[in-house]
Amino acid sequence: MRLIRYLLSALVVGTLGVAVTQPTAINTPSPPAIPCSVSSLSAAFTGPLRITDVAQFACVQGWAFMWATVGSGPHAVGVTEVLHFDTPRDAWRVSLRSKVCVPGTMPRYIYLRGCFSN
Repeated sequence: MRLIRYLLSALVVGTLGVAVTQPTAINTPSPPAIPCSVSSLSAAFTGPLRITDVAQFACVQGWAFMWATVGSGPHAVGVTEVLHFDTPRDAWRVSLRSKVCVPGTMPRYIYLRGCFSN
């Protein structure tokens, strides 16, 4: 009886030792990187007046703000814009601040810098 218990115990310990030492791979795909550059954010502005200068910008979790100048010369205007990354289109889109500037809609960093100027 003792011999059977000893053999079963050794078998369990050996099986656990093998199971623990076997490498396991979990294939978790990482989300695609969202581009965060002046050029990728500026591409969202397709109207007649283009971004001519960017003073500051940042991206967090698919949201961005941009402090920029639109137009040039006497028609230059400083603007603050909030953008959201459109994953299906793989591009940034300008968001209407009157609709998205609500606490909790976007990361706090973007909310504070994109919703309270100009």
